[in-house]
Amino acid sequence: MRLLAFVFLALFVPNAPARAQQAKVDARFERTEAMVPMRDGKKLFTTVHAPKDPKGPVAIVLLRTPYGIDGRTERLFRDYFKEMIDDGYAFVLQDIRGRFKSEGTFVMTRPARDPQDPKAVDEASDTSDTIDWLLKEVKNNNGRVGMLGISYPGWLAAVAMLDPHPALKAVSPQASPVDMFLGDDFHHNGAFRLSYGFEYVAMMETDKSNFSFKFDKHDTYEWYLKLGALSNVNRLHFKNTLPTWNDFVAHPNYDAFWKTQSLEPRLTKVTVPTLNVAGWYDQEDFRGPLKIYELLEKHDTKNQNFLVVGPWNHGGWGGGRADKLGRIPFDSATGAHFRKEIQAPFFAHYLKDVGKDAPPEARMFQTGANKWETYDSWPPKGVVSRKLHFHPKGKLSFDPPVEGATEADEYVSDPANPVPYRPRPVRPTYPGPEWPEWMVQDQRFTHGRPDVLSYETEPLTEDVIVAGSMKVKVFGSTSGTDCDWIVRLIDVYPDDYTKPADLAGSQLLIAGEPVRARFRKSLEKPEPVKPGAVEEYTIDLNWGHHRFRKGHKIMVQVSSTWFPVIDRNPQKFVPNIFEAVDSDFQKATQRVYHTPKFASHIALDVLKAK
Repeated sequence: MRLLAFVFLALFVPNAPARAQQAKVDARFERTEAMVPMRDGKKLFTTVHAPKDPKGPVAIVLLRTPYGIDGRTERLFRDYFKEMIDDGYAFVLQDIRGRFKSEGTFVMTRPARDPQDPKAVDEASDTSDTIDWLLKEVKNNNGRVGMLGISYPGWLAAVAMLDPHPALKAVSPQASPVDMFLGDDFHHNGAFRLSYGFEYVAMMETDKSNFSFKFDKHDTYEWYLKLGALSNVNRLHFKNTLPTWNDFVAHPNYDAFWKTQSLEPRLTKVTVPTLNVAGWYDQEDFRGPLKIYELLEKHDTKNQNFLVVGPWNHGGWGGGRADKLGRIPFDSATGAHFRKEIQAPFFAHYLKDVGKDAPPEARMFQTGANKWETYDSWPPKGVVSRKLHFHPKGKLSFDPPVEGATEADEYVSDPANPVPYRPRPVRPTYPGPEWPEWMVQDQRFTHGRPDVLSYETEPLTEDVIVAGSMKVKVFGSTSGTDCDWIVRLIDVYPDDYTKPADLAGSQLLIAGEPVRARFRKSLEKPEPVKPGAVEEYTIDLNWGHHRFRKGHKIMVQVSSTWFPVIDRNPQKFVPNIFEAVDSDFQKATQRVYHTPKFASHIALDVLKAK
């Protein structure tokens, strides 16, 4: 959850022609400010931007955010809302409870209210109270409201959708988290996202604005390593004053605290037309929008649940062309395409009755081929599961392992020298320039480390198109009593690659996820691993849609650290890793097996190449 889409919009300084164009846009709207009352008496700071010369009754587009609305409007009009301005909407922005100019207390991803208490509040009730007010106060409105947003604002849209006001007629939760323990911002499969969690909590809960933690080292990899065990965070820095960090410490397992926040159990019906949006290279909230779509689709009897996934980082569709990310070209302006051809028509259709047909079910950008594909279902019909097996000497093959070969590969995992998740120096997440692009950085910086196992195919003799599930089975053992398994799926470019030439031989990350051995049987009740025992670990890499081209190689890398985006496992079982001390951390020998009985592999949903 965070304001990445808004951050890069904020950093963009318009030139003179852009300022002139913006002045023309601003002149078309009348801006008013209000403190909108909620049912418990608190008031939320809200700005309304209504067209001065409407061509008829106007629909309302609402965006709620914890990141501050002052100064946002002109940037939103210049990018995110640009293609919707001519359609005739009143645009409304609101600071959520407890943030910036709004009253009340901020609660991170506030849980659902008690429905038996008429004065209880949550984000859905605040949205509903706001819509009540807007329908009365926005002149000449047509009685329909649409809601959208990226990241935390996307989560706010999703929450409003689950308990909708009758006037809420279209919602687009974009890069919305869905469960903060299973995936998204704070944990992946129970493994804590250290650098993100630490810096985001500092930003959101130090005061009512967006605070930036001041590191005393240029390389935060070094800073977090020097920090040591997570128990040092409160002792040295937060002093038990930040509620969300204290919640991390108090709830290290998947208990009622996390389950109450999760949206997954509530995704049991499609209440309004819903456009779910995700990015293949989203470094913050990739699982969330996919899971929202997947769970709602089971109940979509009226064809109102849709999915769009593009080649974007977190919020990369919110502004600019998005024709490349880092060094990776996409061969078209994918962001502009989304805003003009997908987002604007979606809201025009459901809020203004423009266009006869509902959107396509799934519009998916196929990375590797750099083209949009449209499907009637996702994953698409016709996919087959194919297994790429680990073999000795770093080989990866569709052939299963055979008896008599070397049974396992091993490495020593040292928490004092963890594998970095991106090339050093690892500058701060916010506003570090590498964070938005690290998922497309060349992975060769870890290739060859003694604590990283690499398995790769021979050069492919035909294209392999992944379209759907990507799941890894690792049969592994450890000399410790706990450990992590980090798995990365990588596209290895040929050495003679020329389009562009600087990608020759590079290793492009397609997906990567951790699992924590303590949770192999239960996320609620962790237990130690028996040293030396071979256990089965499933690492779900979520969905993908990538074409591994002929001549490329498919690689899978396995390690036990990914620092500091994932905290270090002590590799000795402790009841609560947040309360571990520095002396708990120890080296461990990890073994990955590839025998007929213990056949480590990656299973991919594959479409036949056209």
